[in-house]
Amino acid sequence: MFLGVIFFIILLFVAYLWFFDPLNIKPVLFSSSTGQTIVIDSDDRDSNFDAHPLLDNTQEKMLESVGINPSSLPAEITPEMEACFAEALGGKRVTEIKNGDPVSIQDVIKAKDCLK
Repeated sequence: MFLGVIFFIILLFVAYLWFFDPLNIKPVLFSSSTGQTIVIDSDDRDSNFDAHPLLDNTQEKMLESVGINPSSLPAEITPEMEACFAEALGGKRVTEIKNGDPVSIQDVIKAKDCLK
């Protein structure tokens, strides 16, 4: 009788795991390409995800911390945008950034209107 109750509890536990899949085991056991899409939360993205081709991961995280979505930024800088940056940051700072100096949070805040 006691073993029957334990067996029944184990059976209920396995049924719970099978139907509700709280550990997300089914995709691992039954992987198939049925056209399902996987949505990755932006907080849990892996290191291979690149939101913007011109920015490294550190710059992307810095922009996200300020509230800017890196994937919404333009992929290339137009002459009008560069002129706006020169006006907002100063010509010397723009030259430093073009030569590889990292962009600071203050730079982003000053030039935020130029990114639109």
